[in-house]
Amino acid sequence: MDLGSAAYIFKTAVMQILVLAAPVLGVSLAVGLLVAVFQAATSLQEQTLTFVPKLIAVLLVLMLLGTWMFTSMSEYAVHLLNMIPDMIR
Repeated sequence: MDLGSAAYIFKTAVMQILVLAAPVLGVSLAVGLLVAVFQAATSLQEQTLTFVPKLIAVLLVLMLLGTWMFTSMSEYAVHLLNMIPDMIR
């Protein structure tokens, strides 16, 4: 395996991580921002008010996109496994 192959594997792994994590992190960020604005407007500083909506939103995103995430990761794993014979040469 040469340096180009290693760089390709690293680049595709990082892109895979970013693509799979972006929807979950984006929804969590948006819900956190909305809750923070609500808390600032109402002067309500309850800690569970920030945690529970984010947890519910993240679980909903995982329920909606879980099959796509699993399919994407399994396709990536198959791609890596298919590259093994080429790496040995």
